[in-house]
Amino acid sequence: MLGALKLRVWQPARSAAPASAPAHAAAGRDTASDEVALLDAPQEGRRSGPASQEVRVRQQPTHGPAVAREPLGVAPPPVDAGAVAGFDWQALRTAVADCRACRLCESRKQTVFGVGHPQAHWMVVGEAPGAQEDEQGEPFVGAAGQLLDAMLHALGLSRAADGDPAERVFIANTLKCRPPGNRNPQPDEMQRCEPFLVRQIELVQPRIILAMGRFAVQALLRTSEPVGRLRGRVHRYQGVPLVVTYHPAYLLRNLPDKARAWEDLCLAADVLAQSKA
Repeated sequence: MLGALKLRVWQPARSAAPASAPAHAAAGRDTASDEVALLDAPQEGRRSGPASQEVRVRQQPTHGPAVAREPLGVAPPPVDAGAVAGFDWQALRTAVADCRACRLCESRKQTVFGVGHPQAHWMVVGEAPGAQEDEQGEPFVGAAGQLLDAMLHALGLSRAADGDPAERVFIANTLKCRPPGNRNPQPDEMQRCEPFLVRQIELVQPRIILAMGRFAVQALLRTSEPVGRLRGRVHRYQGVPLVVTYHPAYLLRNLPDKARAWEDLCLAADVLAQSKA
């Protein structure tokens, strides 16, 4: 009971004895199943400190040479942003599928690269895959995806990979792997995955970007301001007009904000129409 309360248990002094081999402690993983709260308080900075290392001590044999300690928990190597910057679509897709730059690769079923026309005039950027996206390998499926498709259809837009680029969208997520339990993306995960999204935008060369949800906004605009304060006006990403709006999953829980999201889509459509005039 005292141990459970984290109180030191007093024991009488013992006579000197050979020290026993240290036991190793396995680090537990945070698998909290909290929903993504799209309008919560902003996260802390995007960069995290260096990952600590754990060591596993192997049992020493009774004879023969000693076995060296083996490091555990070493942080995966980051994505080579310079190399990614030169990838074409096929090389980029392969790099995403093979990526092991963060721990999300250990729990994903598959990566979620993106879908749509490779030269679409519209680009929609979401947050992170959910359970259904992880199953199907495509962003915005299920109820949230159906709502997004309906909103795009009302503007004459589609996620189809062929056809007129002016009537198509390319949809991508900030993260390409699902966080366990649909928890919020962590800053280091967003940082390591960022080169893939940057290259996707460079390849698509969209004429308008729609950032859906808090983490998409943080990735593209480098701001911790909530979505509600950023929507309703035009921002810029690398010179491309960008409009902020709510994530469809949020809209399913907050029906009154559907009207505001529709206003955001109409604003984006107006900005694109004016750029063509």
